[in-house]
Amino acid sequence: MADAPHMLVEIQGPIVICTLNRPEKLNAMTQGMMDIFREALTLLRDSDELKVMLIRATGRYFCAGADLKGGKKPASMTARGIRENHRLGVYGVRAIYDEMEHIEKPIVIGHHAKCVGGGLELSLACDFRFAAESASYAFPEGLFGVLPASNGVSRLTRLCGPHWARWLIMANKSASADLALTMGLVHQVFPDESFEQDLMEFCRHLARQNGEQMGAAKVAVELAAELGRDSAAHVERMANSALMLNPDYLERLETYLAGVGSKDKLADAGEPA
Repeated sequence: MADAPHMLVEIQGPIVICTLNRPEKLNAMTQGMMDIFREALTLLRDSDELKVMLIRATGRYFCAGADLKGGKKPASMTARGIRENHRLGVYGVRAIYDEMEHIEKPIVIGHHAKCVGGGLELSLACDFRFAAESASYAFPEGLFGVLPASNGVSRLTRLCGPHWARWLIMANKSASADLALTMGLVHQVFPDESFEQDLMEFCRHLARQNGEQMGAAKVAVELAAELGRDSAAHVERMANSALMLNPDYLERLETYLAGVGSKDKLADAGEPA
């Protein structure tokens, strides 16, 4: 296992699956792992055939965070040097997480077990997060008297609000899968027994959606979260002005208006098949 890739990448139809693969080291993140992941992200971004990315892991942890023993130390142990190290990010993760948010395709992550530190920061950059009943979450940086600094504070606060950010970061408390659902940290909790099947079913559901709509929605939602009410409304109008000129939309609308489509099917469109 020592010579095995730290991340496995496989393609199943329109889905690219990235699996953290250092179970003997609790899937602690390494430079090699993130280099493979960056290549997989580029593949997702540039391929017309790939529609969805799924991130998962093997072993008794989803991820124990960054491998502190193998991490690059700040070039200068001054306040400025530490800030620069955080800006560049251990293993270049800040740029990777930004790219995850900017790619106009959905990225799904599934936590089958404990997800802490850098693994949780990776998760915060995904579009959809799912937990098995056995999953749990924590930012252990508080044990060392510091903060999660690869966008952990900023993304968690934006996602779950200051109320729950204080719980995980300031109070240094953990969260079970059910509490993570309450916090809005994950979208859904699946039974351990069917977790892998449920994850893949959701990914296949995403792959059947209209790619142009999903890409525009990803950008529009991010902008709406940052803007005021009026500006956010302008974003959705601008996005729809392009989508409604899409031949796929016009064809589907014409088919529906002609009576070929079913209103029942339209009502159930959001349900996975």
